[in-house]
Amino acid sequence: MKLNIALLPGDGIGPEIIDQAMKAVKAVAEKFNHELEYTEGITGACAIDAVGDPYPEETHELCMNADAVLFGAIGDPKFDNNPKAKVRPEQGLLAMRKKLGLYANIRPVETFESLLHKSPLRRELVEGADFVCIRELTGGMYFGEKGRKDNGNTAFDTCIYTREEVERILKLGYEFAAKRNKKLTVVDKANVLESSRLWREVAQEMAPNYPDITTEYMFVDNAAMQIIQWPKNFDVMVTENMFGDILTDEASVITGSLGLLPSASMGIHTSVFEPIHGSYPQAAGKDIANPIATILSAAMMFEYAFNLKEEGKAIRDAVAASMTEGFVTEDIAEGPAQGTSAVGDWIANYIEKN
Repeated sequence: MKLNIALLPGDGIGPEIIDQAMKAVKAVAEKFNHELEYTEGITGACAIDAVGDPYPEETHELCMNADAVLFGAIGDPKFDNNPKAKVRPEQGLLAMRKKLGLYANIRPVETFESLLHKSPLRRELVEGADFVCIRELTGGMYFGEKGRKDNGNTAFDTCIYTREEVERILKLGYEFAAKRNKKLTVVDKANVLESSRLWREVAQEMAPNYPDITTEYMFVDNAAMQIIQWPKNFDVMVTENMFGDILTDEASVITGSLGLLPSASMGIHTSVFEPIHGSYPQAAGKDIANPIATILSAAMMFEYAFNLKEEGKAIRDAVAASMTEGFVTEDIAEGPAQGTSAVGDWIANYIEKN
């Protein structure tokens, strides 16, 4: 099979972790006799520095012409510390989501037996936790009208959702639930927000169409507590853009490290696969960043973009083996920590030999 991948390393540790993911991708392609083509593009702060645009048209065309996009991270302190900056790296991420029609972010949350003691939660709470967060990506406050008035002293961000947007993300949620444990949790704030009342209204209309799936409704503040108190009670969670942004980062802590969780952004055009962590500029170039989330994102790419389940499993098995052996970076190491590149080499070598 021919695999055409667009690589967007981005900023900070992005180039380093993408390099490690590609070691695994190349090992899998060779092992399973796939023809691999990949081309690199710029986005984020590095693209602003190069061409003044965080998601230039050339990068967009590269993504549109690819079968999948493997994405690192964007962000730079010089923009984070300047709230008056007119052009920001994050605008590139939003533009990519909008132009590619990436309306759904899929974030699996699962624990690893060898790392349960690293979780800030008690072992009995997190052991066996395995659920999926589905976050709507192209609507809500992040894309609604925003601005300032009263000489800049009053700011506003508008949360807008259409019935069509809500229906398509809920449909995806039900499809995921049907393949898992047949339970869907719709998270909103319907007791306060009109946009959330639309979410709940649409969900209640759709639920009878999926009689074999249990649909539950949960206010976002309660969901934030339940994720910590009873993470094993969730199967598939679906929610709007801002709530999903916050809840998925909270859920990531369950595993013991932000450097372990992958994600997929899916929609109308090319799907994007990326780790959920940021650009971690403090670690850039130091060979200490955890590449596992990005390597697992590559596994999701094989499974979701190419429907190659065995290839994805080969990567997952290699990652699990590296953690069992303790061949990991400093954020999860018990003994001597390994470098970013060394972990990438170990995982690629495991794929080749097993």
